[in-house]
Amino acid sequence: MTRLSGKTALITGAARGIGRAFAQAYVGEGAKVAIADIDIDRAREAATALGKGAMAVELDVSDQSSIEEAVEATIAGFGHIDILINNAAIFTAAPIVDITRADFDRVFQINVAGTLFMLQAVARHMIERGQGGKIINMASQAGRRGEPLVAVYCASKAAVISLTQSAGLDLIRHGINVNAISPGVVDGEHWDGVDTFFAKYEGKAPGQKKKEVGEAVPFGRMGTAEDLTGMAVFLASEEARYVVAQTYNVDGGQWMS
Repeated sequence: MTRLSGKTALITGAARGIGRAFAQAYVGEGAKVAIADIDIDRAREAATALGKGAMAVELDVSDQSSIEEAVEATIAGFGHIDILINNAAIFTAAPIVDITRADFDRVFQINVAGTLFMLQAVARHMIERGQGGKIINMASQAGRRGEPLVAVYCASKAAVISLTQSAGLDLIRHGINVNAISPGVVDGEHWDGVDTFFAKYEGKAPGQKKKEVGEAVPFGRMGTAEDLTGMAVFLASEEARYVVAQTYNVDGGQWMS
């Protein structure tokens, strides 16, 4: 079964981790995928590994010209864009009294503005094309609540949930479904970096925080990138045509809504 046969997708931050897992799942479902990433060498490696159904696109979501060029490059390569996954993001942590304006600005520039203006650029193309589309934003359980050391990241992901609601309500009149996925704790390179922050501020040994959060998940372990691909495929498919402005928790039972 190839639920995305004939579709083309642009996935940001897709050279590794969750984004790459999404790209692999989409190619397996028959889609062509633009692997967009600031690390173009790694994006090319990922595209080569996925075969003819993938191409690499250089993208810095904090730069408007880069966003526009990435969209144009994807359209030039595949003819159009049916699906966008806004996956590119960064993490930071610090006590409230230690947060810097530069750190705040950088996180919001990538996690919030990057999501909004990437969504906007692809939505304009979808509207002009007149055949609708699917846009999937990556939120987080961190956007569902505050955390003592993670104020900036939590706020940025709460903003992604809010943007998903507003964009979803606005764009559905054009046949564009906008929804989001809210992962919990997902093992991989990203969480290795998160663990380093907690080691610094909580005085924990390297790996201790990661072990603790994994054990606290009701499912019994941290998630993997592959745990998220089913939802990503569903939201991009025609099965989700009546799903609008929602954020789905895929977190092993950590948050109920």
